[in-house]
Amino acid sequence: MSSPHIKSVAVATVLAALDEGRVPERSVYREAVRALLTVLAERAPGRSVEVRVPPYGAVQCLPGPRHTRGAPPNVVEMDPATWLAVATGQLSWDEAVTEGRVRVSGTRADLSDYLPL
Repeated sequence: MSSPHIKSVAVATVLAALDEGRVPERSVYREAVRALLTVLAERAPGRSVEVRVPPYGAVQCLPGPRHTRGAPPNVVEMDPATWLAVATGQLSWDEAVTEGRVRVSGTRADLSDYLPL
């Protein structure tokens, strides 16, 4: 099932700006990041991993033990450009992790089965 978020104008606008070497408008960048985080949460429901894309958003996803208090044991964090690249398939999960563009902690912090969206 295809999500309308993937085809959002914000995602297309940000990807075009990044491809051209421009910095996207902050509000559009935020909308694109959040749209794709929403897709991830819809496709991988759960609360065992927290995916953070500062400063624009974070979601909890993936099935497994639910995190409720304190620092989550399973965290994935990356910058917005990396998130858009892995979410849309422009960069593979393995490449992003190997290159140090994604910070992961915890035994469940692997999104390779869910990306690209």
